[in-house]
Amino acid sequence: MLKGLGGLGDMAKMMKTAQEMQTKMTALQEEMHSIMVTGESGAGLVKATCSAKGELKGLDIDPSIFNKDEKEVVEDLILAAIKDAQGKASDRAQAEMSKLTEAMGLPADMKLPF
Repeated sequence: MLKGLGGLGDMAKMMKTAQEMQTKMTALQEEMHSIMVTGESGAGLVKATCSAKGELKGLDIDPSIFNKDEKEVVEDLILAAIKDAQGKASDRAQAEMSKLTEAMGLPADMKLPF
């Protein structure tokens, strides 16, 4: 008699799932600010720390690399450490997103706006 309500029930379930996903995405976005990763270069002479959002949070530079004749080398090491940290941040963010999508029963490789 009311066959059409089955479709409404599915729609309500889908809306509830979408709402849960949005809530979890918002929480994950906030968490990404507190997850830290460290990149390095020069066998650890320069270390850069980023949030999983890719924001540079700190630099640790061994004083032994400061030599006025090697200014470009030092700059390259700093840039390389930052790029390494940002690459790790991106990988970590993707891993956290995969965990979330799998927990929601979605394909692990599903790309969501992040």
